[in-house]
Amino acid sequence: MGIALCNAKANEQGKELIAHGTAAFPIACYMDDLDQMSIPWHWHEELEVVLVANGTLSVSTDGSAFSVRQGDGLFLNKGVLHHMQKGEDASCLLHSLVFHARLAGGSIDSIFWQKYLEPLLSDTSFPFCILSQESKWHKEALLAAGEAWSSCSEEKPGFEFSVRCSLSRFLYLLFANRLSLKEKSPSQRALREQERIKLMLQYIHEHSREELTVSQIAKSALVSDSECLRCFKNIIGVPPIRYVKQYRLQKAAELLLSSDEPISEIAVFCGFQEMSYFARTFKEAYSVTPSAYRKTHRLSSSPPTPSSSKTSR
Repeated sequence: MGIALCNAKANEQGKELIAHGTAAFPIACYMDDLDQMSIPWHWHEELEVVLVANGTLSVSTDGSAFSVRQGDGLFLNKGVLHHMQKGEDASCLLHSLVFHARLAGGSIDSIFWQKYLEPLLSDTSFPFCILSQESKWHKEALLAAGEAWSSCSEEKPGFEFSVRCSLSRFLYLLFANRLSLKEKSPSQRALREQERIKLMLQYIHEHSREELTVSQIAKSALVSDSECLRCFKNIIGVPPIRYVKQYRLQKAAELLLSSDEPISEIAVFCGFQEMSYFARTFKEAYSVTPSAYRKTHRLSSSPPTPSSSKTSR
């Protein structure tokens, strides 16, 4: 399995496309340098644990924004829409695990699933948990997650048992302590808003190469223009048309690093019809030209090693 570089790719619904691990062993560990690229808005059915190895992580979810410091971590429950980027520090290095709950809980008929996993997964008032070194049980959970990440990346004989054991301990700590962390369950209106934003993101991702208007985006979720603007402001934090531009630029940045296609073709593929406009907006977002971005970040990327293939997430 080894370590992979994170580059989250989502489908038209914003749901992540990557298969994390295999059907037999549904987990993958990632090492993410957010100095090169942020992780765009997406969600997945798997659980995620993030350990901040260096710098500060800035996280946005559907309705919350917060920072996670070096040495601390984050748990994301299934289906949580989220976006990650480096904080105010010059760099941000993450170690993350994305795994299906059945790795620890087994089948839905097992006592592990019914007594411990299902209550955790179905708890809408527990979408995430910031884990701090200052809390005793948080520290135990961080240690368990770190052991799982190390076992997963090193792949020593029998590592599958070690990973499952560490994650079982981690999830039990969350289950046993979640009541002290729970917030008020989201209202029906908030839940509807979350589903609407996912529909609108789906439409944007499907049609990002086309000219888009607020009315078109709103119509995709059967809401008014004003409701569309409100949903984007409350959850994404920017107006829909600005999000469209950010999404296009994010995809362009990914292609600059992952392909050898001419920059002009990448611009058109990502929805920019004028090269001058693309170059200007890209420099505004990334502080360098597209060509300089490609050259700089390709040179700074570590080459693959035999024991840890650097693939994209």
